[in-house]
Amino acid sequence: MNRSTFAQRLAVSGSLPRLGATNRSPVRIGALTPLSGAEQYWGRPGLDGCRIWEDWINDRGGMMVSGKRHRVEIVEFDSAQGAEQTLEAARDMIERLHVRLILTLGGDSFAPALRYLMERRALVATLLPSDLTPDTPFLIAPAEVHPLFNVTGVEYLARQLPPSRRVALCSQRDSLGLPSLAVYRAAFDVVGWSRIKELRYDPDETDAEAIVTAMMADKPDVLCWCSSTPPMMLALTEAAYRLGFDGHILACTADDYPQMIDRTSPGFMERYIFQFPDFDDPKLADTAFFFRQPRAFFDAYNTRFPGEWSAVSWEYASILDLWHNAVEIADTVEPVSVLASMKHAQQMPHAFGPAIWSGRDLFGIDNALVGDWPVVAIREGRARIQEFGSVPDWLEKHGDKLVRQLEDLGQLWHQRLGEPLNHPAATASDLRSGTAS
Repeated sequence: MNRSTFAQRLAVSGSLPRLGATNRSPVRIGALTPLSGAEQYWGRPGLDGCRIWEDWINDRGGMMVSGKRHRVEIVEFDSAQGAEQTLEAARDMIERLHVRLILTLGGDSFAPALRYLMERRALVATLLPSDLTPDTPFLIAPAEVHPLFNVTGVEYLARQLPPSRRVALCSQRDSLGLPSLAVYRAAFDVVGWSRIKELRYDPDETDAEAIVTAMMADKPDVLCWCSSTPPMMLALTEAAYRLGFDGHILACTADDYPQMIDRTSPGFMERYIFQFPDFDDPKLADTAFFFRQPRAFFDAYNTRFPGEWSAVSWEYASILDLWHNAVEIADTVEPVSVLASMKHAQQMPHAFGPAIWSGRDLFGIDNALVGDWPVVAIREGRARIQEFGSVPDWLEKHGDKLVRQLEDLGQLWHQRLGEPLNHPAATASDLRSGTAS
C-alpha cells in the first residue's frame, strides 16, 4: 500500500487545490461506540480524533473516489444507550445513511448490532479483536490488538528486574477484562513470575482500596491492573501509593498520567509500565509507516481537545487512514472491495510498523493486524517509549500458553460462540501464520 496517504500529505503540505465537492453525496462513516458510561473513555477520545482526520480531508476538497471528490461525513451514535437502540442505530446507518465503514470499540455494548451488520456485509472495525469469530468475515481489528500487545510490557519489565518476581493481578469481569487477564497470566508464566494473587471484580466496582489491600496482602513485587477502565486505573494507582507499595506496576494504559503523578509522586510513577505513548515521542519522529507526522496529529489534538489525549485518541483515526489507503487502491468505497484491498497482502503497515493479518486460532479468522507495539514508562514527567516489542514473535514462541489461559477463562472464539472446536488445538506457529485448519 502507499505509505504516505492522502490525509498525511495534506497535514504536511496542505498544497492540494480546494476542489469543490459540496454538491456530491458525502462519503459517510459511522461511529457506533460508547460515548457515555464507563466505556466512554474508549469511545469519545477516538471520535474526537476522527474529527481531526475528517477536517484534514474536507478542508482540501474531500476524498477522491472514481475521479470525483466527496466530502467525508462522520455520523455518531452512543452504543451505551442500550441494546435495542444500538441495533436500531446500526440499521439507520446502513439502510438510510449508507455508511461505508463503521468504527466501534466493540465488546458487550456493540454485540447487539454485530450479527445484523455481518448479514448486510458491512465493513466494521473494532478495537477489540476478541470480537472476531468465523461468523464475522467483515469485522476487522486493524489498529489495536488488545490485549495481545500487553505481553511486550511484561517481557520488558522482566529484563529490568531480578528473576522470580511475585505478582498480584486484578481485572474486571467483562469482555475487555477477561481476555486481558488471560494475556497477562500467560506472559507472567513465560518469564517465570509467580502469580500469587488474582482478583476479578465487577465492572461497576469502585472500592479500589479494598482491591489493592487484598492484592498486597502477600507482599507482591509487582501489581498488575490489566485493562481496567481509566478511572479505575487512577483509583488503583492512588490506593497503591497510599498503602505504601514500593514495587512496579504493570497496566495496559495510563490515561491522564499527569493526574496520576499529581496524586502520587514522580518517583512512584517512574515504576509504572504501560503500552500507549504520546505521539510527540522522539522514537516516533522518523517513522516511515502510518502517522508519518505523528507530532502533527498530537499537536492538533491537544490544541482542539486540551488535556484529553488518551490511549484511543489516535486509534479510530489510524483506522480511517488505513481504510482510505485501501479506497485509493480499490477506487471505490464499496465495503467488500475495500476489505479485499486492505487484505490483498498478508503484510501491511499499521501504527507502529509492519504487521501481518493473523488470528485464526485465537479468533477463528485472520482479521487482526498484528505487529510491533511500544512499551512505555514515565520519564521526567513524560510518557516515553522504552522499546518496541514484537507481538508476532512472542506468539510464535509462546502462543500455546496463551491459548490455554484463554480457554481457562472461556475466551476462545468457539467458547464465546458456544460451539465445539472442530479443528486441532492451536500451535504457536499457527498463531503467527494463521494456517491451522
